[in-house]
Amino acid sequence: MKTILDLCGGTGAWSKPYKDAGYDVRLVTLPEQDVRLYIPPENVHGILAAPPCTHFAAAGAPSWKKKGDKELLEGLSIVDACLRIIQVCQPKWWVLENPVGRLRRWIGPPRMMFNPCDYGDPYTKKTCLWGNFKEPKKNPVEPIFIVDKRGRRDSSLHYNSFRLPKEQRAVVRSITPAGFAKAFFEANP
Repeated sequence: MKTILDLCGGTGAWSKPYKDAGYDVRLVTLPEQDVRLYIPPENVHGILAAPPCTHFAAAGAPSWKKKGDKELLEGLSIVDACLRIIQVCQPKWWVLENPVGRLRRWIGPPRMMFNPCDYGDPYTKKTCLWGNFKEPKKNPVEPIFIVDKRGRRDSSLHYNSFRLPKEQRAVVRSITPAGFAKAFFEANP
């Protein structure tokens, strides 16, 4: 049985196609497990890594100075742990994702970028991918946009997440789009 590590996987949405196909999926995510303390098993086939974007995403740029170095260093320690696990495991394929932002300053330019609408989910959220993987086949659809009261046009998922309590917004916005997860699985079995 092939083992897939889903590092910082939150809900497990990205690894769900692997789990549904019978792979041994190990979800390593807070609060149950801290990726920085995780010791991986042997013979890992693939690694999905989605470190929290809180301190890297361009959407948070206005608060970067206010947050300071402590939070940035914490975020980088999680990215470092993911990359360390990848190095130790030497999987057949691996991928690390994060929204467009400043992470590229520390790990270089991404291998590819996508929006969920490129893979059948009708919203936008530009996401970067780094790693050694086969690019998934696209299934593009037109994104659905909403115009808010101030006349700003925004992706429906992004706009609708603001209706949720603050603590739930990040969870909803961090869920891997189902269309992308399926396409990635098909390209990287």
